[in-house]
Amino acid sequence: MTSFLDGKEIEALAALRRDLHAHPELGFEEERTSAIVREYLTDCGIEVRHGLGRTGVVGTLTNGDGPSIALRADMDALAMPETATERPYRSKFPGKMHACGHDGHTAMLLGAAKALARRKSFSGTVHFVFQPAEEGRGGAQAMVDDGLFERFSIDRFYGLHNMPGIAIGEMAVVSGPQLASSDRWEVTFRGVGTHGGKPHLGLDPVVAAGQFLTAIQSIVSRRVDPVEAAVVSACALSAGDFEALNVIPDDVRIGGTARAYSHAVRDMVEQEIGRIATGVAAANGIAADYEYRRGMPPVINDEDATSRALRAARAALGEGRIMSAYPPSTAGDDFAIFSQRVPGAYVWLGNGPAVDGALHHNTRYDFNDAAIEPGVRFWATLVEQELRAG
Repeated sequence: MTSFLDGKEIEALAALRRDLHAHPELGFEEERTSAIVREYLTDCGIEVRHGLGRTGVVGTLTNGDGPSIALRADMDALAMPETATERPYRSKFPGKMHACGHDGHTAMLLGAAKALARRKSFSGTVHFVFQPAEEGRGGAQAMVDDGLFERFSIDRFYGLHNMPGIAIGEMAVVSGPQLASSDRWEVTFRGVGTHGGKPHLGLDPVVAAGQFLTAIQSIVSRRVDPVEAAVVSACALSAGDFEALNVIPDDVRIGGTARAYSHAVRDMVEQEIGRIATGVAAANGIAADYEYRRGMPPVINDEDATSRALRAARAALGEGRIMSAYPPSTAGDDFAIFSQRVPGAYVWLGNGPAVDGALHHNTRYDFNDAAIEPGVRFWATLVEQELRAG
């Protein structure tokens, strides 16, 4: 297995990663991070364009003729406090932290860019895409809207995410669904309020809301094909006033999330929530307002792109350290916006055991610096295999 960077270079990447961890920036606010990325790529002799999606950066490295591929690293942090105060590189910004490892993703892709620029052992073009605002703020779409695919020729797109629970130096590279769509829905039942002791004089939206909450449980259990998967969760409810417990309110507002691994199931879930809301409202003689807001589509790995990534992972880390079967996640990632446009694959890189149970989006989470070297090795191997010289 090829070693692309020496020990001192890996240590420097770890120091860079910890600096990014200490200075987290939320989506579309990644000014400092973006500047660091631009400077690093420029020092490697890589052509840099910035401003796509406001704070996004694309570094382009061309060596001879051949296909063009893109590698994505997300840069943004989360709006949550870091509670691991014993870390010397803990967040300096209250209420912000790198709780999903995007600091590590950025460092790994920079390391791969450095190695590839030095070796030039490929024929074609690789675009290093440093994306802002992955955490629900629409960074991928913003880059697309700013002309990512018009300005850069891209034949295949690859993404990588760390995964606590997979050992360091191991990966999961799997075809098909990897992450679910992530949508929001709201239903407001509009009745006629009245005295709680005289319910017959009004039209009770609270009763309708209760019936609705029970009925939507049948979407997954009775409407979705058992070999498919979906989630429909009610996560917020607003009704009445605890200072006026003898008053039936006019309205009840309910909201939640919906997840699916296929476009067909996603469409069906959207229709079913609305159908049930309308039906329950009609049965109770009231009205229902329904809004379904689509967020991220599902990440579905292309079979050919996945086979290429799988080949590279096995070459980089060893045959026995790569899983070709791994359960998909009900989380979402807007990498799906990219892989809807061109064939793509999204892979999982081992982050080691979840320390203190700190998985992604936990206030004690930390990226494992031991994952940097295997991550660099995978990225560089993928490029040199995909864009094989000669």
